[in-house]
Amino acid sequence: MSMTKTTRFLAAAAVSMALVGCPGGGAQEMLETAQLEEVQDNLENARKIYRKIVEQYPDSPQADEARGRLEALAAE
Repeated sequence: MSMTKTTRFLAAAAVSMALVGCPGGGAQEMLETAQLEEVQDNLENARKIYRKIVEQYPDSPQADEARGRLEALAAE
């Protein structure tokens, strides 16, 4: 892994851990983090964040999108 990819990976991991572990992290912020995790090919982290969105914000538009992404990832 190149230094740039490593740096981006570590930054994405730090952001995702902060948002997932932070009760004040909103559904939109969590969704954006999950999407970033997908782009970074960190699919297990993306799934965890999508599940957390569905659990914490079940009636939100972000939960609908998270459910769709979970279904799509399961089909891969």
